Amino acid sequence: MSVHYTLNLRVFWPLVTGLCTALVCLYHVLRGNAGARTEASDGADGGFPLLKVAVLLLLGYILLRCRHAVRQRFLPGPPRMGGHSAFSAKHFPEPSLDILLESYYEHEVRLSPHVLGHSKAHVSRIVGELVRAGRARGSPGPIPGGALALAFRGDFIQVGSAYEQHKIRRPDGFDVLVPLRLPPLVALEPRSLGAEPELAPAFHGCFVCALKAPPGASGGHWLRDCKPFSDGFCVDVRGRRLLSATLVLRWFQAHLQRSLATVRYSLEGRCRVSLTPGGLEQPPTLHVLPCRTDYGCCRLSMAVRLIPAVHLGDSVFLVAPLPPPSPAGPLSELPGGLRADALWGVNTARQEQKLLSWLQERAPPGACYLKCLQLLKALRDLGARGLDPTAAAQWGRILSSYVLKSALLAVLQREGAPAPGWDEAHLGDRLEELVQFLRDCLLRRRTLFHCVLGPGGAATEVGPLPKVLREAAPVDLLAAFDRQVRELTAARLLSTWRRLPQLLRAYGGPRYLVRCPPPRSQRTQGFPEDEP
Repeated sequence: MSVHYTLNLRVFWPLVTGLCTALVCLYHVLRGNAGARTEASDGADGGFPLLKVAVLLLLGYILLRCRHAVRQRFLPGPPRMGGHSAFSAKHFPEPSLDILLESYYEHEVRLSPHVLGHSKAHVSRIVGELVRAGRARGSPGPIPGGALALAFRGDFIQVGSAYEQHKIRRPDGFDVLVPLRLPPLVALEPRSLGAEPELAPAFHGCFVCALKAPPGASGGHWLRDCKPFSDGFCVDVRGRRLLSATLVLRWFQAHLQRSLATVRYSLEGRCRVSLTPGGLEQPPTLHVLPCRTDYGCCRLSMAVRLIPAVHLGDSVFLVAPLPPPSPAGPLSELPGGLRADALWGVNTARQEQKLLSWLQERAPPGACYLKCLQLLKALRDLGARGLDPTAAAQWGRILSSYVLKSALLAVLQREGAPAPGWDEAHLGDRLEELVQFLRDCLLRRRTLFHCVLGPGGAATEVGPLPKVLREAAPVDLLAAFDRQVRELTAARLLSTWRRLPQLLRAYGGPRYLVRCPPPRSQRTQGFPEDEP
């Protein structure tokens, strides 16, 4: 994907003013040092005082800004639909939706590859030191050390949109999996809950992990030998000992705190770090703040979510805690004696990265499907404006970044490979196709399956999967939401799409962009009316 850079006038003029001020200051310092004796003898000063020059530069900048504001406020605007000025319509043509989207993408959505690369490298160095310190330190939990201690495996896995090339706006948030090493005497027997009929749809993508003896171990001796680990990290459910996500997460947070205390001093010269525990519903977050003595080109404050992960095989991990459940499936109402702290989520980020790479290799040059995904996430953010906190949270949950990525993958897999219509010239049409696909999934109760845990999945494109995933029931990402929530979301999504030209003018890019007509499909296709 080609990268285009444009001049940002909001940054350019203050930068020029500051540079001129610095040059004037340097001139006065050099002139004062060179002619100190001359000035002392005759007391004359042939140059402008520094304060006068700075005031002149500031006044020039203010005049330029005022002139720009007056032109925007009082000059004739662009013609409106149905206007009577033929001269205006001739000399001020209305831009297409593609032009508006391209401008909004460049000014508000696209990340600088330079800044993103520096941020990822900075996160990698800091998390690497922290994980290595945690591996060397040993276990601080209920089992101090030895053959039954839980420990860091020593590596970490970077996941999320920043590493799949579709992150938007700011590179200040990252997700990192920290794999854990189980004791040699402990083996896991994972099981999917997708086939549990009495379980709410929100939990069909969850897993439980029972302890079992490794091959060659004696049953009676094994139960006695692994009892310390079982008592420290497991809960009893239906007569079986299940690995507890809550107890593992609690150990993980304590171990991170102690490991951070070990490396904090060595990091003081580069950054300031702190760890915020996430409780039982969120993973801990490592906050990385730039140091005052850090003169690097990319000084950003970053938040890194550190997620404990248990390896199942073939780069698939169980993670804790679960994603926030929908109101349709509260954790306090699990049937059959199943405990909430025994539930694990599944992370298939490596398989999804392989699937995106597989599609990119087969895409024609200049394919814009990742750009469409970025603009679709920006469209979701525009639609959340004006909502109260509860409605905004529900809107973001049903149209999460993972749901939007799954919608794009579903459309691409349905077509087989990105067709020639996925080039930059058809950006608006492809974005409209994604909006229509989401509308159909929400209103017509179509299924939007997990891209790996769906029927047939993407096993041929992403390689082998563990047996427990191959045998798991398909997971519908929208099944947890009731009809009313889906209808309201679809109505607001369509309303946001209809008002997209106005929203792009109001919230992004240069203000000289004129109003464009609504998309062609809204004039030719019968979209349902917005709900009041």
